[in-house]
Amino acid sequence: MKIPVATIRTERLVLRPFRLEDAMRVQELAGDAAVAEMTDAIPHPYEDGMAEEWIAGLPAGREAGTGLALAICLKSDGPVIGAVSLGSIRAEHRCAVLGYWIGRPYWNKGYCTEATRALVEYGFRSLGLNRVQAYHFEPNPASGRVLAKIGMRREGVLRQHLLVRGRFQDLAAYAVLASEFADARPADG
Repeated sequence: MKIPVATIRTERLVLRPFRLEDAMRVQELAGDAAVAEMTDAIPHPYEDGMAEEWIAGLPAGREAGTGLALAICLKSDGPVIGAVSLGSIRAEHRCAVLGYWIGRPYWNKGYCTEATRALVEYGFRSLGLNRVQAYHFEPNPASGRVLAKIGMRREGVLRQHLLVRGRFQDLAAYAVLASEFADARPADG
């Protein structure tokens, strides 16, 4: 199943496909050590050329039907402020993994909650998913609050699941089903 190119609009944001001209902004925001340390996917240091390579590889996931990553942009002036994705899509099981990051200047403004809620809704309504799961490092409770706000339930902890930058990380596991998401009342940002 090829995933169609999507642009999703929310009250304050536009979620759109990344463009190569976003690379410098991605490197600037994702290259912040505070952003990178809460993920296993963002390298640190974030070297020149890495953002271009990452952006150039995104269409392959859409074409294969295994992933969709979108730039999170402010409606007001349009800069990229982060990324949100549905990855590891398994069409035969109708499930995916939610991922996201937000640049530090945009933390604690509700943007992450708004973006993740919109993409999860898109996954259920447009991609026919039944389950979306997500993980966060235990030392990052802010990420857990985002997941709870969009209706995800904490399912447990994967102890010392990943070795990241020389340290084992526990991962908190969350998920939401399409039926639960449809019944959930939107929570404030």
